[in-house]
Amino acid sequence: MKRDTIEKAIQRGAGGAEGDHYDELTYEGYGSNGVAILVECMTDNVNRTVAGVRASFNKFGGNLGTSGSVAYLFEKKGHITYADDVDEEIVMDAALDAGAEDVVSNEDGSIEVLTDWHDFIDVKQSMYEAGLKAIHAEISMIPSTTVELDVDAGRKVLRLIDALEDFDDSQNVYHNAIIPEEAMDI
Repeated sequence: MKRDTIEKAIQRGAGGAEGDHYDELTYEGYGSNGVAILVECMTDNVNRTVAGVRASFNKFGGNLGTSGSVAYLFEKKGHITYADDVDEEIVMDAALDAGAEDVVSNEDGSIEVLTDWHDFIDVKQSMYEAGLKAIHAEISMIPSTTVELDVDAGRKVLRLIDALEDFDDSQNVYHNAIIPEEAMDI
């Protein structure tokens, strides 16, 4: 083997090769019980990534779909969460003033503010300036419909989601499953 080939391989492995090119890809598919799954990946080798994602879907009872097969079930939104010790009225007033789309109170007492993803930074900053500190804030894909699962189906879907999240090229995994708490104890 030529010395140049070896040196290029070493540089590529160390991340120092010139012209490194990464592609952002979104894969769509279905898990068991009709659970829609979106997988956002960043890769320098598309063939390796599609093979890895397909293998995960196949191994855990899912099917890799075509572009557009499940994306229509999700909407890109800003998602800001506040702890249960924050006054709901203060969050509601600040969110409405900031231009948020919706405020949701959860059973555990936490409060979620949903925004258009284009307005996410402005709303988050406005809420912070109103004295509200978020415990979590991100732009994510929110499902428009959900699939409620029993414990066994939930465990099966969780194994698929875990495999997809553990894949090196995977950045985010979104799904529309409502998984019971008992299924989390794998």
